[in-house]
Amino acid sequence: MAKAEYESRTEQLLLPIIEENHFELVDVEWVKEAGIYYLRAYVDKEGGITIGDCELVSRALSDLLDQYDFISENYILEVSSPGLDRPLRKDKDFARSIGKEVELRLFRPVDKVKEFAGTLTAYDKETVTIQTEDFGEKTFRRKDISMIRLAFYFE
Repeated sequence: MAKAEYESRTEQLLLPIIEENHFELVDVEWVKEAGIYYLRAYVDKEGGITIGDCELVSRALSDLLDQYDFISENYILEVSSPGLDRPLRKDKDFARSIGKEVELRLFRPVDKVKEFAGTLTAYDKETVTIQTEDFGEKTFRRKDISMIRLAFYFE
């Protein structure tokens, strides 16, 4: 099975658990790091996810993964918070972030600049628009963006 299928099937198993507990499923990823496969689920909720919440989701998901047994490789299951610096990937991430400060990095420079910061003002399937102090309103093609996340400033 392919990465996309593992992620999709895991997401289908997770959704009832997430909905029942009023959590949000941020992302599911299947990755290989240093020769070890990881199945990661990132969950969140209003006010922040706790270790107990992650444990609850992990136990329920683990039981379902054992029951359906569609992953043939050995792997480690991880359920965690997406963290403050999580990238914006899905439309719901962008929708939740309209009007907020973001940091954006491009694969290739535009006018000799590769990193931008500003307020997320709009997005669609193809583009992301931010209002910057230095460059005014800038629209970028989503496929040209290597990373976009909420900006956090610590004082």
